[in-house]
Amino acid sequence: MHIEHPPELTWVSRPAQQQPCWPDPVSLQHVRDQLAASPPLVLAQECDLLTQRLAAACRGEAFLLQGGDCAETFAQLDAATIHSKITTLLQMATVLSYGAALPVVKVGRLAGQYAKPRSQPTETRDGITLPAYRGDAVNAREFTRAGRTADPQRLLHTYQASAATLNLARSFLGNGLADLRRVHLRNQDFAACSPSHPRYAALTGQVEQAFRFMDACGATPQRAYAAEFFVSHEGLLLDYEAPLTRAGRTAGPLYNVGSHMLWLGDRTRGLGHAHVAYFASIRNPVAVKLGPTATPDDALALIDKLNPDQQPGRLTFITRFGASHVRDKLPGLVEKVTASGSPVVWVCDPMHGNTQVTADKVKTRDVDDILDEVTGFFEVHRELGTHPGGIHVELTGTDVTECLGGSHPITPADLHSRYESGCDPRLNHRQALDLAFHVADLCLRHRPPQPEQVSRSAQPNRPVPLQRPAKGELR
Repeated sequence: MHIEHPPELTWVSRPAQQQPCWPDPVSLQHVRDQLAASPPLVLAQECDLLTQRLAAACRGEAFLLQGGDCAETFAQLDAATIHSKITTLLQMATVLSYGAALPVVKVGRLAGQYAKPRSQPTETRDGITLPAYRGDAVNAREFTRAGRTADPQRLLHTYQASAATLNLARSFLGNGLADLRRVHLRNQDFAACSPSHPRYAALTGQVEQAFRFMDACGATPQRAYAAEFFVSHEGLLLDYEAPLTRAGRTAGPLYNVGSHMLWLGDRTRGLGHAHVAYFASIRNPVAVKLGPTATPDDALALIDKLNPDQQPGRLTFITRFGASHVRDKLPGLVEKVTASGSPVVWVCDPMHGNTQVTADKVKTRDVDDILDEVTGFFEVHRELGTHPGGIHVELTGTDVTECLGGSHPITPADLHSRYESGCDPRLNHRQALDLAFHVADLCLRHRPPQPEQVSRSAQPNRPVPLQRPAKGELR
């Protein structure tokens, strides 16, 4: 049976970047029809709840932690891998929540992150040119003509794998994985074994004191945010996203029921292109990545397209400038958007702008650069009196050797020992916690002044700008 989709989802009349060349249109349409007839993976009410949580981040009342694989793979669809990724995010969230003195909104790059944009459409090895690997949702990593041919059946496999991941995630969280005490004990174990033990132990000790105080008072930690976990992925493959778009209620607004949140990459944010038109048609909270070429006018134009009603929590800007550009590029964006009055969550992606290639052609990132970009992100917001709303990180829960540095340092010689990513390098479990402790320290230093510390001459409901520190002072 051929299923017609709502007319507002007809993106084919607009240019669409980074789309595969599907060899069989009939097979593709059959897959689209099967996806359209499949049950939703998430509910509209869950998407609305995430919008509410992100609205709190807009107001400076929450912090967003978004993280997970660069690209999920079907081969790693197992309980241990999923458990380790969620555990890592929960450990990070506990540290961040204490540092920021705010609830942490946890959003995984999970249950749908099976496609990736590529800088080149083809790859050449030993004189043979084949299509680039675009993620398991499209083709295979193996460098063969059959493996690199786009197969629409993989879109069905993506849906099935996402459903299985969500089922496991909900089971883990429903059976105590998010218990704050258990998560804190893991952080204590990490801190005790880290070469940065004195610095990390100080913060975990403060968290332990907070738990003891709550126990003495007969209080329990706020549960509303603690067990909540949302999923997100890059809304790249329109042949996958469009069939999963449904009315949330009878004749109600349209939602993408394949994920709670979708984001646009820096390559697919063209105003007249299909991806922006599609994102404008759905009610889910959405995000846009802004790289070094993004201008303040670009940001305002995206707001007009994606959040014309100025709904808090609807739109997140994820900046990815690199450590060498964040202090120069970010202020103009934040100033102009803030002056417009548009509610936006500002999030730092310290990964994509800091990619480098070693002498033996291994793609990697240096943890020091990652930490420096986050530091610059906080410096800018501290100067402007605005809220650094979160971080967006590519990470895994295992001990891969893909990024250099960290408290348990990975050297260039180590990269080949456990380099598993088929696309971009990810932080391993220890490096991810290094980042969390660093951000928690920045949050502690960035906490806004208490009401009695604010000058009475300051305008009500307006952030009070603080003096900008020298580069690196917050580290």
